[in-house]
Amino acid sequence: MTLLLAGDIGGTKTILWLVNAQTSSDTADIKLSTLYEQRYASHDFFDLVPMVQQFLAAAAPTLDPSSEDLSSEDVPQLDKACFAIAGPVVGNTSKLTNLGWSLTAERLTQELQISQVSLINDFAAVGYGVLGLAKDDLCTLQVGKPEIEAPIAVIGAGTGLGQGFLIHRSGHYQVFSSEGGHADFAPRSELEFQLLHYLQDKHDLERVSVERVVSGQGIVAIYQFLRDRQPERESPNVGEVIRAWEREAGREEKTIDPAAVISQAALKQRDRLSEQTMQLFMEAYGAEAGNLALKLLPYGGLYVAGGIAAKNMPLVQEGSFLRTFLGKGRMRPLMERIPVHLVLNPQVGLIGAARVAARL
Repeated sequence: MTLLLAGDIGGTKTILWLVNAQTSSDTADIKLSTLYEQRYASHDFFDLVPMVQQFLAAAAPTLDPSSEDLSSEDVPQLDKACFAIAGPVVGNTSKLTNLGWSLTAERLTQELQISQVSLINDFAAVGYGVLGLAKDDLCTLQVGKPEIEAPIAVIGAGTGLGQGFLIHRSGHYQVFSSEGGHADFAPRSELEFQLLHYLQDKHDLERVSVERVVSGQGIVAIYQFLRDRQPERESPNVGEVIRAWEREAGREEKTIDPAAVISQAALKQRDRLSEQTMQLFMEAYGAEAGNLALKLLPYGGLYVAGGIAAKNMPLVQEGSFLRTFLGKGRMRPLMERIPVHLVLNPQVGLIGAARVAARL
């Protein structure tokens, strides 16, 4: 058994997870058991080190006093740690501009007295995490014809749009992140062409990235586009919430999550404009997932992660997502062979970080 610390570090919140890891001889099979978990407001700390120190001090009394390695009086001594960062990581170094944190694995190793520390991008952590999911953590949208050791693709809409892929090498998968979410948005219909021009005019843009449409901000943008075309279709309840959010524009701290309001209204079928918004969103999401799949042919599976899909599973299953995923003309037979899974476990990034730590 190995004592590990995994972290999911975002601009708003940070989740720390203390686990025991049991690995096979080749580390391909990793079993994780939770010892302690806590969530913190990232802005409450000037750096990651004091947060981890506070976490370990709180974790100590909850651990089994009979353990050979730990007691309730001592701060746990960690073997390895991996932190997933919501931002770029280069050479085990990351600067979180929205927090003012500058993190290096070398400094964290010294100040936290952990033998080995690794920093990885948060979506790379999701890529490693899908390898550790159980059947109950997934909803299969298309069974396909899975192939062992074939590439795996991961896509996830949340605050932004993450994309990545896994390639099998020397007995295990290696994860590669990408900036595919910043590729060009490709309209497929007259309505989507109008959306493209709307976003260009609204934000004075020469080009529109797919992330501006397939993300939380994209849900709001689609709603605003449809509302501005036909203002009379907006319902008073949802409309007032969106206008209140628009009045908060420019503030650092927002009190309203407009994408959640729109998606919930669509799920409950209580607002036609919100339903149309989510249908257009799911169509664009499925089409972009299909674009990623065409480039990789991930017969090992395409995994749809991110908070939006999991929280709106009935809308994903409704059919628009898979229809546009498959809608690639004469390439459709290839698309039908690709297994497509919706990730339901919100801790997939933490699982990935822990798996990386176990393999250090």
